[in-house]
Amino acid sequence: MRLALAEADRAGQHGDVPIGAVLLGPDGAVLAAGGNERELTGDPTAHAEVVALRRAAAAVGEWRLTGCTLVVTLEPCTMCAGAIVASRVERLVFGAFDEKAGAVASLWDVVRDPRLNHRPQVVSGVLADECAARLDAFFAGRRSVGFDDLDEGTQVGLRAAEQRCDHRSDRDNPEADQ
Repeated sequence: MRLALAEADRAGQHGDVPIGAVLLGPDGAVLAAGGNERELTGDPTAHAEVVALRRAAAAVGEWRLTGCTLVVTLEPCTMCAGAIVASRVERLVFGAFDEKAGAVASLWDVVRDPRLNHRPQVVSGVLADECAARLDAFFAGRRSVGFDDLDEGTQVGLRAAEQRCDHRSDRDNPEADQ
């Protein structure tokens, strides 16, 4: 998870939401790593998990990542959960829960759906506080940079990203009901 956190830090440095992922081979060696690159590349599918899965598939020369472990700092969304199932990753390890868009435990459980042909083992909550702190700091920094001075498109994108990555439940936020 520490390697994934380092990838998250790199993503945040180029303006992307700080989420990182590392893919380990069956022997535990790092096959690939990546952080969010949506802002960097303009690719809406460039989530940390997808970036790492693509790099790992290129490294091993095939799309099946059997026996591999994906470590990611935030609970994957539906797109990433689907990619994890499709790539045949054996184990998923994630840090912070994503109450707004999580597709492994929070809102859905795509990766363990018995109707699918592959179901990876899941380990959740690894260094969750540390993973969540990266996201909190990133969005706090965005709010203090003069949000009103940003162009409308950037404001809309940041609001949407913040909603998706908010790891806290609205149930725990009394202001959410107002």
